[in-house]
Amino acid sequence: MGDDRLILALDQGTTSSRAIAFGRDGRPVAVAQQSFEQRFPSPGHVTHDPEAIWSSQLAVAQQVVREVGGAHRIAAVGITNQRETTIVWDRSTGAPIADAIVWQSRITAPACERLRAAGHEPLFRARTGLPLDAYFSGPKIAYILDAVPGARSRAESGELAFGTVDSFLLWRLTGGTARAGALHATDVSNASRTLLVDIHRLAWDDELLSLVGVPRPVLPEIRPTSGLLGETSPDLFGRPIPIAALAGDQQAATFGQACFRAGQAKNTYGTGAFLLLNTGESPRGSANGLLTTVGWQLAPGGPVTYVLEGSVFSAGSAVQWLRDGLKAIAAAPDIEALAASVEDTGGVYLVPAFTGLGAPYWDPTARGTIVGITRGTGLAELARATLVLEAMAADAGERLETLRVDGGAAANDFLLQLQADLLGVPIERPVVAETTALGAAYLAGLAIGYWDGLDDIERKWALERRFEPSMSADKRRSMLHGWHRAVERARGWIEPG
Repeated sequence: MGDDRLILALDQGTTSSRAIAFGRDGRPVAVAQQSFEQRFPSPGHVTHDPEAIWSSQLAVAQQVVREVGGAHRIAAVGITNQRETTIVWDRSTGAPIADAIVWQSRITAPACERLRAAGHEPLFRARTGLPLDAYFSGPKIAYILDAVPGARSRAESGELAFGTVDSFLLWRLTGGTARAGALHATDVSNASRTLLVDIHRLAWDDELLSLVGVPRPVLPEIRPTSGLLGETSPDLFGRPIPIAALAGDQQAATFGQACFRAGQAKNTYGTGAFLLLNTGESPRGSANGLLTTVGWQLAPGGPVTYVLEGSVFSAGSAVQWLRDGLKAIAAAPDIEALAASVEDTGGVYLVPAFTGLGAPYWDPTARGTIVGITRGTGLAELARATLVLEAMAADAGERLETLRVDGGAAANDFLLQLQADLLGVPIERPVVAETTALGAAYLAGLAIGYWDGLDDIERKWALERRFEPSMSADKRRSMLHGWHRAVERARGWIEPG
């Protein structure tokens, strides 16, 4: 294999699709990105057009392939994706039967509450490592099958396919229809986010399927995170390219941050904020409202790496709200200078529970709240309060030695210093900030021998800047106390019925 070969990562996110080609040094060679429409049909409900997901992802992939000189330069493709977002399509035509229900959507909260009221949550937590929450994919499948006339019977007869975004992209990349031999598969990391998989056996669980109301014929095959799956259709890039990895975005980012040892952790600041802590080869339960989930599996039947995860639904999206909703800033990067123009928040706290609260509260009835406003409150205080809330995203109840960070808002020095101060631990920002795509590339490259192993990858991780804590313990306690008081005022806002 020539030294000029590259690995292509397809990074399909909540608000945009990206493609990045990486070389052997783990550095990006070519990048393309395209945004797509966000749909909000009703309060708390978020959807995407699956065709927009596909067309945007294909367009940026083809652009990068052209920029690097053609498909012969691409040794393999790795796919990483917004997790839990749910798509159901017709196997014969490849056409979606409804809009994708996005991970942020709370449309299935009533279904989850019914299961909880019936006493099933301990069973789901024991087998899946997850609470009964609208965040996860399984109830979204049932919702689509019940909302689209005739869909449930078609799913039971095997005419329809469910997939998270990784599965949908794999299907489209490998032919797009059953007749064309399209592959219907997912990986252990994405499957573990459905509420339908026993994470100890890494298999679909019939009892959970029955409780949620999902027919087994609609489900994809579960595969390792890293490993050859198939090839792209020749017409997409001019020649077939091996597809060698599928990984949920947060697991991919953890891998891209080289958090290979138990106790290592990363936090990603994107639309939401997600802290993942490697716990080794056995799942560990959480007493702090965190998720126990699958990190990755590098070979069929091989060992599985598990993680604890703290999921915050609105982080970077709160900055978008300041920009697009309040018109307080012209562009997201402007928030750093605005926040730095005041010494503190003036007692203002913004809880961005736009679609409920994730870890550790799991409260779908919470809504966004701004508290502590006085006549002296201005846009700068609101901006600083927005960055404070992002820093809270990593308050995951685990004592860390250091925390590696990535995602769009990790470019904000002010935020990362605040994060270090509030956690009381050093924050490390890597040279390559696109760790989600990098993780997908590493997983694909490992499958074909492009890299020599985890040690080879670990050596490529490079520190760009380290942020040391400087806040006094008293001030840290005071700010955290204020944050928790503000959260309590946001909880339980939407009344049942």
